Amino acid sequence: MSRAKSKTLATWFAVLGGSLGLHRLYLHGAKDPWAWLFWPPTLVGLVGVQRMRSLGQDDMLSWALIPLLGLSLSAAMLSAIVIGLTPDERWAARFGADQPQPASGWGAVLGVIVALMVGGAVLMGTIAFGGQKFFEWQQEAEASAGH
Repeated sequence: MSRAKSKTLATWFAVLGGSLGLHRLYLHGAKDPWAWLFWPPTLVGLVGVQRMRSLGQDDMLSWALIPLLGLSLSAAMLSAIVIGLTPDERWAARFGADQPQPASGWGAVLGVIVALMVGGAVLMGTIAFGGQKFFEWQQEAEASAGH
């Protein structure tokens, strides 16, 4: 029989390591394919960040890769919000392993608050920077086509 899973711990795993699928590994184990699908876009996005740091802000490939990191982080924060806001009764039915569960308390609520702040900031930044670079590339293409 599986052990009961803490909703608070799962929320904080999603906040702190969700872009690497740590919350899925905690909840479903190493055989969960969805947990391993978090790694590629996060790592590719980190490669984009490293490229931008070494090659500068005008590197087109880095700005194509960086939004993948932002989307991974946003998805992780959404997971933290969903986990943290799951009613305790539903959580116990799904992950309680037939054991009485204590109320999740403030730990999960604070995790949701942090996830809302971080997720909102990351998502807005990803959209803003991705949109900015897209329009800059469009202007460069029009300028080079005009000459």
